[in-house]
Amino acid sequence: MKNVIIVLFAGLLSIGVYAQEKTAKIEFKAETLDYGVIEKGSDGVRVFEFTNTGDAPLIITKVSSSCGCTIPKKPEKPILPGETGEIQVKYDTKRVGPIRKAITVISNASTPTKVLKIKGEVKAIDGK
Repeated sequence: MKNVIIVLFAGLLSIGVYAQEKTAKIEFKAETLDYGVIEKGSDGVRVFEFTNTGDAPLIITKVSSSCGCTIPKKPEKPILPGETGEIQVKYDTKRVGPIRKAITVISNASTPTKVLKIKGEVKAIDGK
């Protein structure tokens, strides 16, 4: 009887460990987006593309920016294993000067916090 209990306990323990191994993994195509030199007032929308390379649904819970001049938008639905998704970033191109901002992504992935970067420069053309 004692051996049966030990075998059952070991079996349940291994099932619990196996269940915990399933995890989402987020892999970005690029972790830095370079706007290059863009004109003041031009389109400031860019996209970070990613793939869930894990074996569990990826849920992005929060995306925030280091500045109010940058507005990130996260996917609302879970990204299933093998699927791709995107985080949209809109930079306020009415601000002339260098772009150096960070976007923080929080999710249920094996690496729960990822910091993405945008860079570039906004120039006034023809004195605008």
